[in-house]
Amino acid sequence: MDAKIDILSTARQTIRIEAETLLNLAESLDDTTDFLTCVEAIAASPGRLVITGIGKSAIVAQKIAATLNSTGTPALFLHAADAIHGDLGMIRPYDLVLCLSKSGETSEIKVLVPLVKNFGNPVIAMTANRESTLARQADYVLWTPIDQEADPNNLAPTSSTTAQMALGDALAVALLAYKGFSSGDFAKFHPGGALGKQLYLRVRDLYPQHGCPIVGPDAVLHEIIHEISSKRLGATAVLDDSDKLLGIVTDGDLRRMLQRGGDFSGVCARDILSAKPKCIDPGAMAVDALALMRQHSITQLVVMDGEKYLGMVHLHDLIREGLV
Repeated sequence: MDAKIDILSTARQTIRIEAETLLNLAESLDDTTDFLTCVEAIAASPGRLVITGIGKSAIVAQKIAATLNSTGTPALFLHAADAIHGDLGMIRPYDLVLCLSKSGETSEIKVLVPLVKNFGNPVIAMTANRESTLARQADYVLWTPIDQEADPNNLAPTSSTTAQMALGDALAVALLAYKGFSSGDFAKFHPGGALGKQLYLRVRDLYPQHGCPIVGPDAVLHEIIHEISSKRLGATAVLDDSDKLLGIVTDGDLRRMLQRGGDFSGVCARDILSAKPKCIDPGAMAVDALALMRQHSITQLVVMDGEKYLGMVHLHDLIREGLV
């Protein structure tokens, strides 16, 4: 039991130390830092932001590059060791180079920075040491103040990499806001998966994928059941002779009718339809259709273009697209 208590205590302490590091980082950002001018420089540059580091900082650099690319700022990861062994050609004119190093004295970074400066590319330092070689040579310094690493030996990169990750996110989000990057722009860079579909998938993309169930008001039970079963949407629309929507009949309507009992021989669609079905415009977002279904505990919506019935969108359409 004592060992378990120590384990939990260590875990909580780790999180507390890293949380305190992030709070200190947030407080360090003010008008006296290079953060504002750095954001403006990156936004104004016709080139890319090349992000480099070594060890754990290299892993963080990869994540920052991915986040920037997905939020509209062209970025490229360059491993510092590879850079000084032939990959410097990845850096183009007008690119800015962001170097991550807690100490600012990493040997590969110390070799790389003068080479980048000779190319004429601006250098951004992300470091915990504002007096380091990296900070002194950089055009901009993004300071990550670190009191201690979270491990008991104050050695393993924990708080420092957390701060780098957070400051990278802050940079990406600040650039996103500065450039007015919208959810529509975000969708362009995330066309795959559920996230992208939430941002671009519309009802019009779904309802044409299956049949359009329709019966007239005088349709008898076997006609209604056949239409519901053949179209596999759990319901059918009921239209009059002028194609005006009178309502829908769902499989639930049929079950409730059967539970009441009686003579069904003369029953037709007009007798059992729901006159005010939930409807949605074809231009509505698919996620809004899902929200409407959840709100009313239903599995299909009637798709209407004004007064014109177009078809139905079903919960299964949304499940198939990974939105549920």
